Amino acid sequence: MTEGQASISTDILARYASDAAREVEGVRSLSGRRSVRIEEGDTGVRVEVHLALNWGASVPYIGRAVQARVRDYLAQMADIVPSVDVVVDEIGPVS
Repeated sequence: MTEGQASISTDILARYASDAAREVEGVRSLSGRRSVRIEEGDTGVRVEVHLALNWGASVPYIGRAVQARVRDYLAQMADIVPSVDVVVDEIGPVS
């Protein structure tokens, strides 16, 4: 008897990453139609998150916080430790 493998779709991983990124203070919203991109390759999973930040937010601080939050959340929820790239597309007033 062989054991099966479970997998999680990239859509679910993108939702997890999206939820985690929104939890970081200073993130106004995710930006763009495809605000989270997931790529699976030979070296693992790569996540790219596109953000809109609040005015006055520290871009380097929030970028690192989003990377850590997304990485930790996906490790907990999906048992993967991805590389996480953060792209800030917009900075604007708190909505």
